[in-house]
Amino acid sequence: MNPRRTTVPSQVLGRILDEARVRARAVDSDHAGLWESVAAATEGGKRFRPALLMAAHDALGGRAFEAAAEVAAALELLHTAFVIHDDVIDGDEVRRGRLNPAGTFSARARSAGAGPTAAAELGRTAGILAGDLALTTAIRAVARCGAPADVTDQLLDLFDAALHTTAAGELADVRLALGTEPPSVAASLAMEEQKTGAYSFALPLQAGAVLAGSPADTVARLGEAGGSFGIAFQLLDDLIGVFGDPALSGKSTTADLRSGKRTPLLVHALAGPCRHQVREYVGRELTEDELADARRLLVASGSRDFVQRLAERHLTAARAVVEDLAPKLLPVVDECFPMLDHAKEAVA
Repeated sequence: MNPRRTTVPSQVLGRILDEARVRARAVDSDHAGLWESVAAATEGGKRFRPALLMAAHDALGGRAFEAAAEVAAALELLHTAFVIHDDVIDGDEVRRGRLNPAGTFSARARSAGAGPTAAAELGRTAGILAGDLALTTAIRAVARCGAPADVTDQLLDLFDAALHTTAAGELADVRLALGTEPPSVAASLAMEEQKTGAYSFALPLQAGAVLAGSPADTVARLGEAGGSFGIAFQLLDDLIGVFGDPALSGKSTTADLRSGKRTPLLVHALAGPCRHQVREYVGRELTEDELADARRLLVASGSRDFVQRLAERHLTAARAVVEDLAPKLLPVVDECFPMLDHAKEAVA
């Protein structure tokens, strides 16, 4: 039997969740309910990050199958933590079509007779704590992954760097949306690389390489490729956020404009010839006719084409690095990230 298949990340994640469930129940029923909301938040995702880590490990000739599965599960928990906290920041109570931890506790409070303000406060508190629990459980899983001590230290350093970078990107995202500083495509791209590329692409590629015993230069180059993958992914996601089909993407096509997020798409448009007309559609809810007009302006200003070309350049650069270092990884990358192709189709 292929040793890789004796343990897979989903099985490990289930075990980690069950072990933490026991610890949570030993505290009290409220805390047990909080952990159950964390466990529920891990369900329904694409889980491409663990798949990418495992694929990188295998493509680079790794044999640390059990440890790789442990770290891949930890990576999914890290993603869960970021998702939970991101929803708190955005004030969202629903994720993947169901209540997230904040929404779950807010709904319970309202059912118990609490007013909307108090219920929302409990929900935000639960969301922050749930994300914290997922985060600490993820780091604990890395520390206990079973890899040699020096490898575990490298993995912890990678996770720590990804945490700092992603936090910086999240803060920059909110700061840029304030509109208190001149918009810059460079600043917006840096934010998107920090917020998405660091932990969604660079971390799984680099962690897989470290677990495979790859040299430092390979780990570093895969980190750079991960940053480019992340930028391409986020740029395409930004296009879907305005031009996509919600039935295919599950994303609102007015949310980004309503929130005024300084995506490269919007920043480019606000610096272009249609900037005054585009600004009229930023920061408020839009009707279908208004959305259609906003889309027309984003096309007329060249912003849509600019973002598409930029995404394609970053994707091409990232694929070139992977092809040079681990060509066997390319088919798995394509399999793990069908959303990249779907994104291009959605805005074609």
